[in-house]
Amino acid sequence: MGLFDFGKKKKESDAIDTSLLPGQIAAANTLELKDIIAPSALKVTPKEIYLGDKIMRSFFVISYPRFLGESWFAPIINLDKVFDVSIMIHPVETAKVLKQFQKKVAEVQSQISAREEKGLVRDPMLDTAYQDLEQLRDNLQQAQEKLFDVGLYISIYADTGEELDKTESEIKSILESQLVYVKPALFQQEQAYRTIMPTGTDILEVHSKLNSSPLSSIFPFVSFDLTSEQGILYGINRHNSSLILFDRFSMENYNSVTLAKSGAGKSYATKLEILRTLMFDTEVIVLDPEKEYEYMAEAIGGRYFNISLTSEHHINPFDLPPAGEDESTSAILRSNIIQLVGLFRVMLGGLTAEEDAIIDRAITETYALKDITPDADLTNVEPPLMSDFELVLSGMEGGESLAQRLSKYTRGTWAGFINKPSNVDINKKFVVFSLRDMEDELKPVAMYIVTHYIWNAVRKQKKKRLLVIDEAWWMMKSEDTASFLLGLAKRGRKYYLGMATITQDVDDFLKSPYGLPIITNSSIQILLKQSPSSIDQLQQTFHLTDEEKYLLIESSVGEGIFFAGLKHAAIKIIASYTEDQIITSDPSQLLAIERAREELENSVQ
Repeated sequence: MGLFDFGKKKKESDAIDTSLLPGQIAAANTLELKDIIAPSALKVTPKEIYLGDKIMRSFFVISYPRFLGESWFAPIINLDKVFDVSIMIHPVETAKVLKQFQKKVAEVQSQISAREEKGLVRDPMLDTAYQDLEQLRDNLQQAQEKLFDVGLYISIYADTGEELDKTESEIKSILESQLVYVKPALFQQEQAYRTIMPTGTDILEVHSKLNSSPLSSIFPFVSFDLTSEQGILYGINRHNSSLILFDRFSMENYNSVTLAKSGAGKSYATKLEILRTLMFDTEVIVLDPEKEYEYMAEAIGGRYFNISLTSEHHINPFDLPPAGEDESTSAILRSNIIQLVGLFRVMLGGLTAEEDAIIDRAITETYALKDITPDADLTNVEPPLMSDFELVLSGMEGGESLAQRLSKYTRGTWAGFINKPSNVDINKKFVVFSLRDMEDELKPVAMYIVTHYIWNAVRKQKKKRLLVIDEAWWMMKSEDTASFLLGLAKRGRKYYLGMATITQDVDDFLKSPYGLPIITNSSIQILLKQSPSSIDQLQQTFHLTDEEKYLLIESSVGEGIFFAGLKHAAIKIIASYTEDQIITSDPSQLLAIERAREELENSVQ
């Protein structure tokens, strides 16, 4: 019986029409795509069409000005409304057009001659028409231009008639301000609807003749706006000069990634974002490997910590945050032990599985020496130091060699860095940790310790915070530091933390197994000027077109592409004079500022 099982015999009155074969019955009950996408009801009136709950009204362009600007259609494309645009282009045979042009030129020329014979004043409109016709005829003959019959149709949608009238008025005012006039398709709404549909059928056939140059200006290859109602100004949209306004804390996660070659303006762009973010009650913490944020911290009253072997600022990696409302002491202790095992893996240049287990047990016993157990109250505990851990490790079987390798951090030249109680207070709106004076060998260790300390402070109290990690490629060198960075990107949202990752070494960042996951866990990505050696990998990672690829290679300083979710646009980063004086990294500008400051101090004295 095919797809049907009719079961027991039915009464004659209930019987199925046996004139239909089983295959015909199945075909009659098959659900097709058009049944799914079609509106529940359709009503056509002279002025509009009712498509289910929506109302649609269609228009066609009837007149264009003598000249069409380059982006005259961009305001319509960027309009924040629901509408469809259909551009129907029908090529016209050049030979046929030239014959018509010959007649038209002769007509206009005879009218000019007749006016001259009668002694009338010259008509500027006739003269202009004659010049335009002659120029167009020459371009057509030389194959520099082609002629087309062009139909431009627009359909707008709304929930109510009032909303539809408002949208119509807005579109008309935009177009008429550029001397482009439209008419509603009265008594032709159904034909207009069929024309607008993506079937490529021009049923309305309301055409204007346009040559190649003005026709190219209609094509909607323009960028849409990346402007939201709240947030900070990231830059200017290079395609349409609109503002790129965004609030990272309104997206699904609060993270961003900035990739650029050295000198492309990535730190400048980040400082500008920091300066503007601080105005919106957000705390900002910066990891600064190159001492680029010192002047900025001083100028806006922030706190600046210089982390080095001889620094007066210390961070104890054994510090523990107090337990929060939704966290137990055992969970915090277990998490901290895992982070410390990762730290020792970085410090000691890797661990075997046996050494890993010994380190894990030694950390637990070190905390126990200070009465820190899974059941303890962490509010007023005194955390152990690195020397306490070394003592425990040296007394354990198999721990002597590990304690020997660790001695340079407790008694050697590096002891002053991490073998002291923490004396760093980050209770300030803007805090910078500078690592420039730290030895290169120790920078990954220092970045791991500082970010771990910041993470504990973030978990201690939820606040709107932004963590900026400049030159993140330092942390991508080690698997443990890179893994910790990815953990911050994934878990930060829970604690109202956004992470801004910045790097100039794009190849090292993307080659790391943690590089791409960090990018995919960032709602905002900013690509500034790139080097040709890394652009192919970036093109593959971000699915860039060839045009976008070359745009990134040829961009100037502070120019690139801004990604926010699925949207992206070409961006130019612009700062005011005052902002520029605070955030500049240009050595010549910094020297000029320093000289001005010295002159001011000397004049005061």
